[in-house]
Amino acid sequence: MTQLRILCGTPGPVRATTAHLRYSWFSRRSLSDTVPEQLAGTVPVHHSYIFLRTPDPPSTYPAKYTSPVQRKLLLATAPWGGSVNFAWSPSQSADPSSPANEGTVPETHHLTAFSSTRGKLEIDGVSLANVEDATKTLRAHGEARTHGMPMAFSDDIHLYLCTHGARDCRCGDTGRRVSRAIRAELERRQWHDSSARIKLAEVAHVGGHKYAANVLVYPHGEWLGQVKPENVPDIIDAILARPVRPMHSEDMPLCPSHWRGRMGLSKDEQLDLFTRFSHKY
Repeated sequence: MTQLRILCGTPGPVRATTAHLRYSWFSRRSLSDTVPEQLAGTVPVHHSYIFLRTPDPPSTYPAKYTSPVQRKLLLATAPWGGSVNFAWSPSQSADPSSPANEGTVPETHHLTAFSSTRGKLEIDGVSLANVEDATKTLRAHGEARTHGMPMAFSDDIHLYLCTHGARDCRCGDTGRRVSRAIRAELERRQWHDSSARIKLAEVAHVGGHKYAANVLVYPHGEWLGQVKPENVPDIIDAILARPVRPMHSEDMPLCPSHWRGRMGLSKDEQLDLFTRFSHKY
């Protein structure tokens, strides 16, 4: 089978020969006929998503972006459903260290985590010196509420958008366009509704380049894919209509035509939930 390479960005001038046009038509038709449209069930299973703030935007990240703190946190939290990523926002403070200057500045991060049971958790100053303590706090936050820790309450809604272009150009191109569209839409709405509580950040690779742009909605735990700039107003309306808490198995999927899945559910549970509510779409 001939493999087709998906190109992003603005190409240079191309002489459109008859053979080239026939191949372009075949390529587009082949892609539209073979690429699956099914999004539901494509979210990696996780019970806690952990973001380490960095001072650098994902547009500066290399294809493989990691650090000692991130690796140690991932190793400790993955067995009970933790996932660790990097996040950046111009409106959020970050420690002046990053994997980019590893070895010259001690690595320290502000950490924001979301669990399927308790919502949001913030931890300041996470470093190699205290990563074990942070891991214990994260695990307690990710366990069932019957263990005594209350549900964290906040009106803030967090959107995390993958714009990691060096990992895949689709995330860089479409992700950045959707990021600009969200910022413009929030600016337009700032005096008219409750959208001021929406916080936007850009993140590294989340998985599923072909679903770009990927938007992660927390504390709800909903993942959206194939988001385009023109979808942004309706998506924000849908998010604002939901309670600000982790979604449960009885909650209808957010934005079904873009819904990839939900935190706290296995792939089969995501598919079952999507099918259960299909009569309402």
